Amino acid sequence: MSNLLSVCDIKDEVLDILELAKNFKEGKMEEKPLAGKSLAMIFQKSSTRTRVSFDVGMYQLGGQALFLSSSELQMGRGEPIPDTAKVLSRFVDGIMIRAIEHDDVVELAKYSDVPVISGLTNLEHPCQALADMLTIQEHLGKLEGKKLCFVGDGNNVCNSLLLMAPLVGMDMSVACPEGYEPNEDIVNMAKKLAEEHNKEITISSDLKVALDNVDVVYTDVWVSMGDEKEAEQRQKDFAPYQVNSNLMSLANDGAIFMHCLPAIRGQEVSGEVIDGPQSVVFDEAENRLHAQKAVLYHFFKITFFQILIFIIFS
Repeated sequence: MSNLLSVCDIKDEVLDILELAKNFKEGKMEEKPLAGKSLAMIFQKSSTRTRVSFDVGMYQLGGQALFLSSSELQMGRGEPIPDTAKVLSRFVDGIMIRAIEHDDVVELAKYSDVPVISGLTNLEHPCQALADMLTIQEHLGKLEGKKLCFVGDGNNVCNSLLLMAPLVGMDMSVACPEGYEPNEDIVNMAKKLAEEHNKEITISSDLKVALDNVDVVYTDVWVSMGDEKEAEQRQKDFAPYQVNSNLMSLANDGAIFMHCLPAIRGQEVSGEVIDGPQSVVFDEAENRLHAQKAVLYHFFKITFFQILIFIIFS
């Protein structure tokens, strides 16, 4: 069973999925290819872009999406994850889950008989990274040979971008204070992928080093859900890393600014940058829809052909 829990699950298919997303956005795909299909959407964390993009995406593809908050599921009352996975597999064709702990999603996928798609965990956000790459491709014309710098907290979004950048031909750097580096295992895997693709991954607390020859400047909130108790300390530590006009001037001419949203103007980014001409954040948000449709089509179609092959040869 194919799942999307990490960028590594699609490392050989990223460019194909991006091409699908581009074709969906341009209206070149068949109408209603997932007619009759159902997607269960489990949310342990609140969401705007993930919920709406998957819901609308399934509708536009001809299927239906079912919103299931963890508080409304028996899983929220202590039902084991394996039981939830087995039951939902009898009702729906796929499961999307936005979870707190990555291990919960791994366990759900282990016991599910239908594809499981991560809509975010504390470790990765692969669907966001796909939408980001689609956006960069649109605005810069290509991905190969470009460089992205993630500024701030080495969080789940940063982790997925680190893994995806070398797969699409990009170099990537991370500018963060000491103690806020991205996950060590993710960095090691990203560097391995970079070596295989002749690309470069750099982690530094020095903004000038990290922003050298950069075409994309990306940031995220300093205080993610679950980090609220550290808010005061984080704001102090990240203050020098605010993406403002001075920081943007360290990047290449024509560099674009990205943020997965929601954003807090005056903290991780200044209003003049996020609302300025270099910002592509709302194109980036829209592209969540097209990337999600590509993911759904990719995983649901794979399941269909697997079943077809099984019937033919059984």
